[in-house]
Amino acid sequence: MENLSYRGPLKFYLRLPLYMLILFCAGNIAIYFYNYKLALMASGIVLLYAVAVITLYVLNKKRIAEEIIRFAVRYGTVQKELLNRFDLPYAMLDSAGRFMWMNKEFEKLTGKDKYYKKSINAVFKEITKEYLEKQTEEAFETEIEYEDYYYEVKIQKISFRGNAEEESDAMIDVAGNADDTLYAIMLFDVTEIRAMEQLNRDQRMVPAYVYIDNFEDTVESLEDVKKSLLGALIDRSVNEYFSNRDAVVRKIEKDKYFVIFQHKYLPAMEEDKFKLLEDVKTLKAGNEQNVTLSIGIGLGGNTYTQDSEFARAAVNIALGRGGSQAVIKNNQEVSYYGIRGKEVEKNTRVKARVKAQALREMISTRDNVIVMGHSISDADAFGAAVGVYCAAREVGKKAQIVLNTVTTSLRPLVDAFTQSLPEENRNVIVNSEGAIISLTSRTLVVVVDTNRASYTECPELLTRSHSIVVFDHHRQGTDLIENPLLSYIEPYASSACEMVAEVLQYFSDHVQLSPTEADCIYAGMLIDTNNFMAKTGVRTFEAAAYLRRSGADVTRVRKLLRENMEAYKARAEVVRNAEVYRNAFAVSVCEPGELESPTIVGAQAANELLNIVGIKASFVLTAYHKKIYISSRSIDEVDVQIIMERLGGGGHLNVAGAQLENSSISVAKQRLYDVIDQMIEEGEIKI
Repeated sequence: MENLSYRGPLKFYLRLPLYMLILFCAGNIAIYFYNYKLALMASGIVLLYAVAVITLYVLNKKRIAEEIIRFAVRYGTVQKELLNRFDLPYAMLDSAGRFMWMNKEFEKLTGKDKYYKKSINAVFKEITKEYLEKQTEEAFETEIEYEDYYYEVKIQKISFRGNAEEESDAMIDVAGNADDTLYAIMLFDVTEIRAMEQLNRDQRMVPAYVYIDNFEDTVESLEDVKKSLLGALIDRSVNEYFSNRDAVVRKIEKDKYFVIFQHKYLPAMEEDKFKLLEDVKTLKAGNEQNVTLSIGIGLGGNTYTQDSEFARAAVNIALGRGGSQAVIKNNQEVSYYGIRGKEVEKNTRVKARVKAQALREMISTRDNVIVMGHSISDADAFGAAVGVYCAAREVGKKAQIVLNTVTTSLRPLVDAFTQSLPEENRNVIVNSEGAIISLTSRTLVVVVDTNRASYTECPELLTRSHSIVVFDHHRQGTDLIENPLLSYIEPYASSACEMVAEVLQYFSDHVQLSPTEADCIYAGMLIDTNNFMAKTGVRTFEAAAYLRRSGADVTRVRKLLRENMEAYKARAEVVRNAEVYRNAFAVSVCEPGELESPTIVGAQAANELLNIVGIKASFVLTAYHKKIYISSRSIDEVDVQIIMERLGGGGHLNVAGAQLENSSISVAKQRLYDVIDQMIEEGEIKI
């Protein structure tokens, strides 16, 4: 009781008689100035009052304290009993997370009693002392699972120090040196709520679109009876696969289906990697070419309409990646399944003609054109940009090409191109700052050789412009350029230069290319096809023939693509230091050193490593500009694109790459090994 002191209103009320004594004394002194006898009488009364007040205060102080404590004990007992009978599990922990007290519901839940003084971590593994200490909020919550039940845990941090305002409201203080932090913990059973949420998720309807990629090409040589038979076989396979998942399947066109199923069946489809994709390939009715499907599934939207839009976007991504795969678009997250096999080249040029006419109309209605490829542009990106420049010149529009970095291998092409232009037009090459200055509301921005916004030379152009065109031959992935006016993405094409060369043939009746401009476009095709040894088709050679007719010279291009001795030696060093992982994968590192374009050297070295017997895929890592660039190549046995996609990159079946930020060579290499190991275990890669 000696440590008990009063504060706040209680202190004021207990000392009020003493404060009144001071007031009486002041009044008594004032009376002396008016009536001395009356003042003496008043002094006697004040003295008696003072003696009585002080005596009573001293004599009753201890009794008052005892009464306050008895009241506090009774009040605390009532509170404790109320908490003890509380219907919710409730407990008190000390600063170390050890139990100090728990009510009956908590005892019933955990099987412990009031004498249990161990850490809460011994009961709930998720709640540790470190977890409690790192919480900065006074009240926080988490969720735990305990004996097949789910609980929402609300924890209140209680500190005896408090702030000044809280102290002013307190009535008593007890001195002591104990730790000033406690934790009050309360558990709410949310098992039923979580079960209902899961049931709601499971029963949510998921829309999907199923497209036959190559129906016309497959049935064009079949008899009418066999066409009907093949169509019936496809219908049966699609209906059987989804009907087993309690789905509703509706054929909306001869080669398109709309499907609705419950979300609970989606994990099983993902687990079997959409077996329907492989099943339809085995269907035969006299057709030589395999039937392939593209599936687009949408979920994660706020409405079913939005889910349907996601599904349509997903199937478009699948088609843009070459088909024969399933794509799930869960709001902003995109997953791919069944991406095995290479893209099928389409013989028809109708699409190229339509895109060429659309591009002509767009350029004609704009004031100027800005063309850009991916950062650290290569010959394919630059050659395609040159082709678009020629198209803009054909309709009398000014065009500029964005190049922030001119690599050693690209400089001969850039110099030859700019030297071939008239003196007044040699400012066609600009950097990002110059492009932004030239950008107006009537500027057409054309992106070539990439469909990822973050990979472009100047991503800011895409956020500022509403008139965007995309020409690319890479499979679509995440980080797509949003809302382009025209998107021409053909994964079967060997290069962006091939696509642009085709477009130029339909752009007008007589697009004039200078020999140097034809050389630049031809060089891009040559590099991306590894001298016409990879990803070449009939249309590749037809585009090359068009460029030859326009003046491209093979010998001249070969001279432009020659490299210096340092780059040649660096490439040889990369090959010499290569490691063979799991007897099938060549992995090496390209040291930047004094190289001006180490990423180009790394890509060339990856091609060289494929010439080694037994190597199914090659990977070259290069540290450059605070990023780790990975160039990957294969011939036909391994799909390097899906490997790179797991590292955040992408590309093609045989040519792909990735860029890793905030990483080191050793960490990036280990990540690559982990992905390869995981994919081998999952059966995605067979060695």
